[in-house]
Amino acid sequence: MSELSVDIAIVGGGLVGGTLAAALASMGAEVALIDRLTPTMQTDAAFDGRASAIALAPQKMLAAIGQETSVWDRLAAHATPILDIRVADGASRLFLHYDHEEVGTPALGYMLENRHIRTALYAAVAASNVRLIAPAEVVDLETTTARARLHLASGDTISASLVVGADGRLSGIRAKAGIGVDEWRYKQTGIVCTVRHERPHHNVAHEHFLTAGPFAILPLSDNRSSLVWTERADLAPSIVALPDDQFMRELESRFGDFLGGLTREGPIWTYPLEMHLAHRAVAPRVALVGDAAHGMHPIAGQGFNLGLRDVAALAEVIADAARLGLDIGNSATLARYADWRRLDTLVMLGLTDALNRLFSNDIAPVRVLRDLGLAAVNATGPAKRFFMRHAMGLTQGGTSDLPRLLRGEAL
Repeated sequence: MSELSVDIAIVGGGLVGGTLAAALASMGAEVALIDRLTPTMQTDAAFDGRASAIALAPQKMLAAIGQETSVWDRLAAHATPILDIRVADGASRLFLHYDHEEVGTPALGYMLENRHIRTALYAAVAASNVRLIAPAEVVDLETTTARARLHLASGDTISASLVVGADGRLSGIRAKAGIGVDEWRYKQTGIVCTVRHERPHHNVAHEHFLTAGPFAILPLSDNRSSLVWTERADLAPSIVALPDDQFMRELESRFGDFLGGLTREGPIWTYPLEMHLAHRAVAPRVALVGDAAHGMHPIAGQGFNLGLRDVAALAEVIADAARLGLDIGNSATLARYADWRRLDTLVMLGLTDALNRLFSNDIAPVRVLRDLGLAAVNATGPAKRFFMRHAMGLTQGGTSDLPRLLRGEAL
């Protein structure tokens, strides 16, 4: 039995927790990163078949964190830039087109397979002073006015000024801190797989709104695309269970033939789609980030980016408090984090929920109005550039009050 004392203990070593650990290590904080699974398990190709869109501002953050070698430098060889985004409503001829040249940036964002992100983050953590404790299970959390203490199943304990829950949608830290959560289940399932196609995608991401939900085609390296296919929850199991040739026919009927013949690569994954929001982002000596704090429909591909914005804000309030010699886990520090993240979180959850409800139906008058809306935004330069900047993470909650890391500045 032993007790480790650190500044910050992060529970959850996934994409968001790993990024926070790397960011805090870059500013010299003593950090423990605790996870139920080992890095080897989480970086295996069979663990997670998803790919994530990283918007431009979070990409700047990844380039600003890491010791000696930045996280982004570890990722760049695997990243596929998104130069254009085309949004279409089924077979309608009206569409919305985002082009990176309209805002004068090298890309709108980047696509990365989750396994590569995990590999880069674990490499950054290994090259820092972060204490990685895995596999390990947190069985209890206790807090006092001065410290928090995590009790592990092994009998060991970890004492910290601040505990961060980065342990996902079913967060144990959230529950142990007494923070409730509201959940809304969509009657939809996300079907995720990777396909190789005959023709190049030219770094264009496509979002087709179909009756069952959005069908996203997201560019990857080597003439491949990651698909996020939203389907009715009652139909998805039977579709996934089809023989491969029949499954591919269903996929091709939605994908189209604009990239030539398709070949599926790797397994098919399914994920139930839901939205959730923790009642509070903080509790005494505890802060929540990523899916522990919120989760939303993948319709805009912003889930990971929202978690990275949590990381940037929390890292900055911790850095500012430490620089002034203040308690990094006290109520004033945590209140600043919670207040900073509240509006942006509510805006993103509300926007994705409204978009999904608006486009996941086939009511004729609604279809006409939404098609006209897409066309109107596409034809209105200032409006389109506003939405583009928001999608790129250059504004949050309708403002430009970005944390320093999202501007590419070190803490």
